[in-house]
Amino acid sequence: MKSIQIYISGMKCGGCVQTVERIINNSEGTKNVTVNLLTESAYFDIKNNKLDIKEILDNLSSNGFPSKIYTNDFSEKINKAELDKKQKWIDKWKKLNFAFILLFISVLGHLAEGGYIKSSLLGNIYFHASIATTALLFPGRPIIIKGFKSFLLNRPDMDTLVALGVTSAYLTSLISLIFPESGFPCFFNEPVMLLGFILLGRFLEDRAKYQTGSSINELLDLQPEKTLIYDKNENIKEIRVSTLSPNDEIKILAGDRVPADCIVLEGNSLIDVSHITGESKPIEVNEGDNLLNGSLNLNSSLRLKVIKVGSDTSLAKLVNLIESVQSQKPSIQRLADQIAGKFTYFVLLTSISSFIFWWQIAFRLWPSLTKAENIGLSIHNNHSLHSSLGSNADNPLTLAIQLSIAVLVVACPCALGLATPTVITVASGKAAKKGILFKGGDKIEIASKIDSIIFDKTGTLTKGSPYIVGYVGSKDETFLLQIAASLESDSRHPLAKSLIEEAKRQNLNLFPIKNIKTETGRGISGKLSSIDGEIKVGNLQWLECHNVAISHEIKNKINSSEMQKYTIIGVSISTNFIGCILFGDTLRDDALSTIEKLRKEKLDIYIFSGDRKESVVDLGRKLNCKINDLKWELLPEEKLKNIEKLKSHNKQRVAMVGDGINDAPALAASNLGIAVGSGTQIAKANADLVLMGNKLNGLDYAFKLSKKAIKKIKHNLYWAFGYNLIAIPLAAGVLYPKFGILLSPSIAALLMAISSITVVINALTLK
Repeated sequence: MKSIQIYISGMKCGGCVQTVERIINNSEGTKNVTVNLLTESAYFDIKNNKLDIKEILDNLSSNGFPSKIYTNDFSEKINKAELDKKQKWIDKWKKLNFAFILLFISVLGHLAEGGYIKSSLLGNIYFHASIATTALLFPGRPIIIKGFKSFLLNRPDMDTLVALGVTSAYLTSLISLIFPESGFPCFFNEPVMLLGFILLGRFLEDRAKYQTGSSINELLDLQPEKTLIYDKNENIKEIRVSTLSPNDEIKILAGDRVPADCIVLEGNSLIDVSHITGESKPIEVNEGDNLLNGSLNLNSSLRLKVIKVGSDTSLAKLVNLIESVQSQKPSIQRLADQIAGKFTYFVLLTSISSFIFWWQIAFRLWPSLTKAENIGLSIHNNHSLHSSLGSNADNPLTLAIQLSIAVLVVACPCALGLATPTVITVASGKAAKKGILFKGGDKIEIASKIDSIIFDKTGTLTKGSPYIVGYVGSKDETFLLQIAASLESDSRHPLAKSLIEEAKRQNLNLFPIKNIKTETGRGISGKLSSIDGEIKVGNLQWLECHNVAISHEIKNKINSSEMQKYTIIGVSISTNFIGCILFGDTLRDDALSTIEKLRKEKLDIYIFSGDRKESVVDLGRKLNCKINDLKWELLPEEKLKNIEKLKSHNKQRVAMVGDGINDAPALAASNLGIAVGSGTQIAKANADLVLMGNKLNGLDYAFKLSKKAIKKIKHNLYWAFGYNLIAIPLAAGVLYPKFGILLSPSIAALLMAISSITVVINALTLK
């Protein structure tokens, strides 16, 4: 294992994220730690073999964050997702209902005291003291315990602020009730209302957070529970999908989903693969075709052979990839988490400062506040149940206590912690549904800043399925094809595929390969059984560099105007030239429309290709590209140099779109590497963004989505910072001396909940 993912409970804000990151970073053998508040997970790489995962899990749990290692068992993950979802909602719903029953009783007490309801019990202060005690002991107990535990461990978080606010209000009221001569205010309704609003806010917040992560749950729902299997006697029976093994033969009916990665043995049908490629148009499959896990069979029964099951299937790997994407933070989120980590200290300091200010300083600055209509200095207690904190304060100490409590409750590091991951999760899930896979939230941020896009030609702008147009300079075209196809039989280059398919069509027997050597971007050389001498297949310049003589007549013919649009390879045995093969390729149907859309987004378009000048210029003309934006006959290292030139000299942020092995270095060197789904595995491995389908039109969508996502993140951060910038001074009583405006902690709690929910809902508008 090179990396580990763990699930973590108990995180409520950016301060929690910072604490968890610090604990894991301080553990032996970890590096590149990222923690995601939204998905409640941590993701880190293994630095050395001294890593003790159990010690990390125990350390997190002892600090109030119960954790367990991520499971890669796909069937277990599906079951866990469903059970967790049900259990979480049941627990939260019970706590919320309990808190609201208490809140309802508290409101009735307000009405009874105001004379709207005649009830000696509802208006009794001791009855409300018991309601507040019940609220703290039951629905509020987990928050209070965790909050004080975090405080004692010197890592205050959102729960700490709530716990201090609730218990301060409760204890102040209790002292007032027991010792009336203390002059302390009595407001037992405040802890009840405060907890009610906080639990409501968290319930709605969790509900919205669940919706932001729905893309993974929707993918998990594509896995069927049961399927039909053939036994040894060719009888069909129904079994659970979790019991399937490779090489089992199964039957899927019209309307069934494919339970594993399979190959078609019998039948033909239309298949919906939109969950992988994002393309709504069904594909037709026949005997010998591969089917991906989760695909939907539309119209005919099929007999399939199981190839991969469980965690090895394409669906499981897609889920794993999206999970890992959501764990990778963009730099803008790291900054927000760092601020949120320090935020609770700032709030605690502000609360203490408010207390000291209103107790010792305020009344010296504003003597008018001591008037009877504002605050009398005489000591007497007020057992009003429904007064806002501070509005009926009897003395400076009373007012100071109440306003310091309001500051604790109104502050919201939750909004800061959720501002970025909610958007990243929604954006990555939305992109995945369109067949676009960002390999990390940081890649979404990079995509939003791209200035220029470089396209490879063959297999990227063209369909990558070249066909043989003809031959030049050969006395035996069949032998020429046979030699070239034999040497290319182990290659995955698009031209190799065309050679092999044409050889099969002509029923040619291929010669076994003795040895082979590839020079990327130039050609391939090696020896074949039954053929004397080294064989070379590649571009003509490369052949000439190896002393292969090509006549002027052939060169003139190849360089003629009618040949310019073809890709040409030469074949030689030893130093003897035996002929050229001409290939044609067709432009992708959506290439021109995609590039025009990208130009409208003010992105500069370049084409870098290893093909001949004439072929590249002809393609550029079709795509309305300027000659200065085209590069041809480039080797992989030359593509690299040109990319570095754009990045360094022109100060451009560059995306590279490619599909082949020779594109891998360029993909890695660019700011954003983009691989086409039909390309090679090495190209996909080096890419930051993968277009899973066989079309380019997802590019425009990906760049637009990334820009919208980053704009949403900025909106969220502006809101989170702005809310706290206004709410904290308001709670601290900044408007009280002049306007008499004070903020009740229960209203403060409601505002805090609204701020978090607003951030999450704003992220959901991306959908």
